[in-house]
Amino acid sequence: MAELEAYQGVATIEKVAALSRRRAFVFPSSDIYGGLGSAYDYGHYGVLLKQNVKQEWQRSMVQEREDIVLLDSAIILHPQVWVASGHLAGFSDPLVDCRTCKLRFRADDLANARCGRKPSKHPGETPDCDLTEARQFNLMFETSIGPVRDEGSQAFLRPETAQGIFVNFKNVTSSLRVKPPFGIAQIGKSFRNEITPGNFLFRTREFEQMEMEFFVPPNEAEKWYREWIELRRRWYLDLGLRESHLRVREHTADELSHYSSGTSDLEYLFPIGWSELEGIANRGDFDLTQHAEHSGTKLEWIGHEERYVPFVIEPAAGADRAALAFLVDAYDEEEVGGEQRTVLRLHPRLAPVKVAVLPLIGKDAGLVEKARPLYEELRSVMPVEYDDSASIGKRYRRQDEIGTPWALTIDHQTLEDGTITIRDRDTLAQERIPIAGARDLLLERLRAPWAPRG
Repeated sequence: MAELEAYQGVATIEKVAALSRRRAFVFPSSDIYGGLGSAYDYGHYGVLLKQNVKQEWQRSMVQEREDIVLLDSAIILHPQVWVASGHLAGFSDPLVDCRTCKLRFRADDLANARCGRKPSKHPGETPDCDLTEARQFNLMFETSIGPVRDEGSQAFLRPETAQGIFVNFKNVTSSLRVKPPFGIAQIGKSFRNEITPGNFLFRTREFEQMEMEFFVPPNEAEKWYREWIELRRRWYLDLGLRESHLRVREHTADELSHYSSGTSDLEYLFPIGWSELEGIANRGDFDLTQHAEHSGTKLEWIGHEERYVPFVIEPAAGADRAALAFLVDAYDEEEVGGEQRTVLRLHPRLAPVKVAVLPLIGKDAGLVEKARPLYEELRSVMPVEYDDSASIGKRYRRQDEIGTPWALTIDHQTLEDGTITIRDRDTLAQERIPIAGARDLLLERLRAPWAPRG
């Protein structure tokens, strides 16, 4: 695909992973022990970035709407939850093992599998795996409750946050002033024992989900399904993803889950190709009906003159995968003044640090006396860094690599007329502004619309 080949020349998973490690976004987990496959720890800037992604999601879902409430359910739920949902019996992938290279593959994705044997020394000879028969492999992590491990203590780490929402439907409707159409939103950790995780943050066994279940009258389900597809697409675009790298792909009838009457994926053009970023599904009344049947508790909406089991529209996104998409999309390289510059063109609302305060010469007491009070003033209203080490050029480059939108430089002219230089990360334009007006100007720029690169 020519489109993908052109894109890969700018950002690759390897480049983004290297920058993430170098600049304290993401580290390999348990690194001093050799790491743990597809497990990662978020460093300082990674924590701030993912936190901003989650905050923007919650802002759009809850703060800016009147019809969605929040929930934070337990990671370990009653084992019967997974019986009712179908996860215990059906949440599995077909698995095959290679008797030769000892690697494990998904039987339904062998076209993309690669033998782990060393290439043959004989020209033209290609090693082939000697595969076992396929067997089903449940993706849930099993654990136990209590001091004695026996059949009655079996439990599971949740593979999704959605079921915690469904089993709380009655609690929410009886305690809050909600009425269909309304939603319950949740952000939390989920765990899946993936057979073939990989591609940095794209697929990991431990991940954070941002899911919302929107309960609607059955005859309004199709309308809301279409509306939520567009609302979620617009969210990514408003936060800076390029429209040319985002598309909607509707599932064919063969791809649909047995309970779904419609599912669409928002796909992003990652360096590995078009891949799912978020799924929006019309789940019908399957979940509430299943839990009502298995628990013996009626899960339905009862109004003054109506009684029904709502249908559910589910936009489900991963905070980690979204963070990866924003990192990849923001990653850029260019030549400036004969030197190579790497920059993260993150939307200012997602950027881990909004502004850097930089005295031109860190050892100049007069400049520091002006810079420190400005730093203290700004950090009360936004994430800000103070940096007085190394040359000003190196400090600019460091801030470019962590995606800081603006840098304020205090120089000797500041001592004369009370002005400072504000530098724009993307355009590199610099202008002088009054030091007294820096706070209000930055707050205004943070609120202003922001256009991503083409």
